Amino acid sequence: MFLGGFDIVVIAIVVLVILVLFAGIKTVPQGTRYTVERFGRYTRTLDPGLNLITPFIERIGARMNVMEQVLDIPTQEVITKDNASVSADAVAFYQILNPAQAAYQISNLENAIQNLTMTNIRSVMGSMDLDELLSNREVINERLLRVVDEAVGPWGIKVTRVEIKDIQPPRDLVESMGRQMKAEREKRAQVLEAEGSRNAQILRAEGAKQAAVLQAEGEREAAFREAEARERLAEAEAKATMVVSQAIASGDVQAINYFVAQRYTEALAEIGKAPNSKIVLMPMEASSLIGSLAGIGAIAKEVFGDGDGPTRNRPTVPPQPPAPATPPRTTPPAPASPARPINPFAPRNET
Repeated sequence: MFLGGFDIVVIAIVVLVILVLFAGIKTVPQGTRYTVERFGRYTRTLDPGLNLITPFIERIGARMNVMEQVLDIPTQEVITKDNASVSADAVAFYQILNPAQAAYQISNLENAIQNLTMTNIRSVMGSMDLDELLSNREVINERLLRVVDEAVGPWGIKVTRVEIKDIQPPRDLVESMGRQMKAEREKRAQVLEAEGSRNAQILRAEGAKQAAVLQAEGEREAAFREAEARERLAEAEAKATMVVSQAIASGDVQAINYFVAQRYTEALAEIGKAPNSKIVLMPMEASSLIGSLAGIGAIAKEVFGDGDGPTRNRPTVPPQPPAPATPPRTTPPAPASPARPINPFAPRNET
């Protein structure tokens, strides 16, 4: 087919329009912003999606990633406040909020953020002691974030986080810190042991005190009961003596005989129970004690009865005199000897 000049012109115009449309249509991906420049001057920012620009007049200036990005901070030497040299590295997270400012306010954005973070690490960590530096990483991160974020604000950038990854003191300093930690732990153990010993002594003293108090209370109670028993025994003795005295006053001689015989028997029993007595010398009147037992039995029957009936209906039987221990002497009497105590239970000499 033969094409005329007019047809060629029309085809050329259509092709030119298609090329212009392709040159003016711009597709911006998600998470990215494009800046538009008109004759080299910034005019606007293209959002994600399909956008149109004026071909041959406007062009795309900078393609900025507005997603949060990670920037590694290299290791660097830091001298602390107490002149200790340590090595530290970090990591920074930042996000572009204003693509135009990030594109036209700063050149080489990542390098600028990296150097700014490094200088602030030296400033912040250099103002702290080594012990404070090793134990307060959260404080360091907070101070770094505040300082760096304030510095990059005019660039349209938001620093979301700055983290210290590692702090490495010198080897000899690490060994010294280990010895110091060991000494601190030993000191703490000795303090705890001393406190435990003190508490044990206090508890033992309190236990001894409580035991002494309880023992004293027990001795006091025992003494009180013993005194009460002695008092009751004395009352019983006094009552018995009063009864005997009343019997004697009424003319009953058998009552005193019973009383004296009872005491006499108890005295002989005590003599026989002595542990250091091997030979017991009985007095001469002891031979009459056996004879007096019959009289004591008669008195008991008279007082308590023999079980057949009341004692007031039974006639009183006087006790028989005991048999003489030796036959009566026929020889002349011996010279006068010192007077002996009279035994009321000894046999009477009828002559």
